[in-house]
Amino acid sequence: MSATAIAFDTNELARRRLLSIRKEPLFYANWDDAVFIHYEAEPQILQRSVPYDLDLFGGGAFVSLVAFTMRGMRPRIGGRIGRMIFKPIATHHFLNIRTYVRHRGEPGIYFMREWLSNRVSVLLGPSTFGLPYRFGQITHSGWRGHVRAKEGALSYCANLANGPFEICEPGSLAEFLLERYTAFTQFGKTKRFFRIWHEPWRQACAKIDIIENDLLRANGDWFTHAQIVSANCSPGVKVWMGWPHKIDHRIA
Repeated sequence: MSATAIAFDTNELARRRLLSIRKEPLFYANWDDAVFIHYEAEPQILQRSVPYDLDLFGGGAFVSLVAFTMRGMRPRIGGRIGRMIFKPIATHHFLNIRTYVRHRGEPGIYFMREWLSNRVSVLLGPSTFGLPYRFGQITHSGWRGHVRAKEGALSYCANLANGPFEICEPGSLAEFLLERYTAFTQFGKTKRFFRIWHEPWRQACAKIDIIENDLLRANGDWFTHAQIVSANCSPGVKVWMGWPHKIDHRIA
């Protein structure tokens, strides 16, 4: 079986898992001009900040910064009226800090912090999806951007290193870091998960310049000994986003 066939087979399993729950998905959106900046962190230090078991690759733990622009978010149902209702929060910039976890055998991501350029969305995210939203003044254009929040600032610039945009090689670190279709969250004592689906990221390796990074230093001990190991850029994907579901605390 070719690498492309393996990647799309894994992707199809993720699509079926999302659709296995009635009334999924909840939203549609585009995630455009995505920049992924990957750090390797000390697992024992990182685990102290994460309420789920870390998912390791080759014994290493990873934290990624992901910047992108979300465009055209709208509910799956509702048509033109739904689009009109969601217009105030349909399009804005994101920066998130995420790590990689596994819960009950399912791989996923855990958002350590997220900054958005839309104040309305910042109010809605924690109580509905359990997402750690913060407001930030964000500019994101192509492969460069700047974020300024009360915790500090981050400026980055990505330069494509080689080749066209292609799907990740199966079994590679890039696939481990990019092809994730479940998010596990916690707000207060409530744990939730939600699933997404999109076609495999078409990405290219990038070289990253971090111009300003006070924002990272202010968000966890994990950064003290972390090092950038890789980066990727993608023109984006069309995304299905699922409903938030509570995790039964009685089940480990």
